[in-house]
Amino acid sequence: FAGSFFLAFVHFQLPTLRRSTMMLMSSSPPPRYPLSMRLPLLISGLLLSSSSSPGVVAFVAPAASSKTTITTSCSSSSSSLRMASSSQLDPVTYLRTEWVAAALCTNQTPRDADTVLQLGCEDGRIVNFVPRTVREIITSSAEPKDGPEGGGLTVSCERQLKQMTDRRKSGLSIKYSAQPADSLTETPSSSVDIVVSLQAARRMVDNGLDWKRSIREAARVLKPGGRFLFVEADTVDGDNYLDYVGGLSEMGGVEIKSGGEETIGATMVVGGDGGDDDKDDGDAPTIAKPLFEEVGYDRVDMVLQPHVAGVAIKAADADLTSSQKAQKKVQEEEDRLAELSFQAFERGIKRRKRKKKKGKGDAGEDGKE
Repeated sequence: FAGSFFLAFVHFQLPTLRRSTMMLMSSSPPPRYPLSMRLPLLISGLLLSSSSSPGVVAFVAPAASSKTTITTSCSSSSSSLRMASSSQLDPVTYLRTEWVAAALCTNQTPRDADTVLQLGCEDGRIVNFVPRTVREIITSSAEPKDGPEGGGLTVSCERQLKQMTDRRKSGLSIKYSAQPADSLTETPSSSVDIVVSLQAARRMVDNGLDWKRSIREAARVLKPGGRFLFVEADTVDGDNYLDYVGGLSEMGGVEIKSGGEETIGATMVVGGDGGDDDKDDGDAPTIAKPLFEEVGYDRVDMVLQPHVAGVAIKAADADLTSSQKAQKKVQEEEDRLAELSFQAFERGIKRRKRKKKKGKGDAGEDGKE
């Protein structure tokens, strides 16, 4: 519990922590969470209550409704605060997912990875999450297009990225890009080593972006063998995040119908080089090619809201067309036959050497006799 108190005190201001504590203590409706999960915030709220400003706070548990209005009445002023849909996290879940995200980025980024792209940048924490071997971070935005930034990065985000980079002094460069997270038009295909998505999917939904398309865009810009790291909520806009990522792997597929509707678990069709054979015939659906060859994941424990963390590795042939795949298969078969021929040739040489050595030995014995 001491570690939870310390992290909560460092990362949150006292009034924010007190309000979050009251949210968990609310009795309408009572939060259906284990008592062990609520004890750190309940006790810390009691300890910090004397330092917070007086007032009456009415809160509803975050799982009750994504459109709940939270009204705060204090001695200084009265205001109405509306939760930002389901993207708001309680302090326990936030701190735990941040710790998991930092560990994931540090441990799952290879030493030879130079370029990292983050989906939906909102602050500068990615600078401290990635290893010092990374040389460049590319940004993307999950802000609404009709917002004050016009869909680009916020001023605070750019400032934090710059401050974190200056403080770390690791030779890291930031490529400030206002490209939407679901349309990475400023990033070429197969040019990025790592793509990171940290609590970005729900913000995309809140701001009118397509989180599913952002995953496909991440696969596009990744190099073959590149990694997609994610720490996201289990369910995003009614769909399971992990099921969709797994559907883009060789374990399943994503059927994209003519109307834009997607069905997870469709049979994969390998091919599609953009020729006449790959064009849609009327309303016939097109099947996306496998983008990830392997997906590893784990449930984030010790959280109040279910989250999942995982790694998806881009398939080595994800960017190849059907003709290129056929050519690669033929080349692999030729290489296999050549290797077998070389091994047979080496065995023949060794056999002849043994016979020659045995012949010399027999001749020497005959001379002695």
